[in-house]
Amino acid sequence: MTKTNAMRMLDKAKIKYEALEYAYDDNDLSGVTIANSVGLDCAMVFKTLVAKGDKTGPVVMCIPVDKEIDLKKAASVTKNKKVEMIHVKDLLGLTGYIRGGCSPIGMKKKFPTFIDKSAENFDKITVSAGVKGCQLLINRAELTEFTQATLAELTAE
Repeated sequence: MTKTNAMRMLDKAKIKYEALEYAYDDNDLSGVTIANSVGLDCAMVFKTLVAKGDKTGPVVMCIPVDKEIDLKKAASVTKNKKVEMIHVKDLLGLTGYIRGGCSPIGMKKKFPTFIDKSAENFDKITVSAGVKGCQLLINRAELTEFTQATLAELTAE
């Protein structure tokens, strides 16, 4: 596997991770499929969503792959009146990543980052390595610190 930008940044920061590769189908990029492919509970596998707040601009949110984002909660924790998901066509230009391979590590710019509080239930979670077909299994506390993320309630009940 070729090193991704996210992996290089973690290597430079001396943060340990395990790259979990999986076969993917562009017609099924569902996180549940990915969790099954890497053999982990959906609650440990986090997808990276990028939204735009009316006050803050772009915000990055990581939530378990089998959950949905609650935009009201997201607005509240990100200190916005409202947030809306950015269009897939704008993702690459804004973050440097494509849908299905968006990582909270190594975006073009540093955006406010939030990780769903449920991550506290695990020592390690996975996030995208920055490409389709690879997840990074990483210590949750180190990921939170490295991305300067805030743990918050982000998902719909």
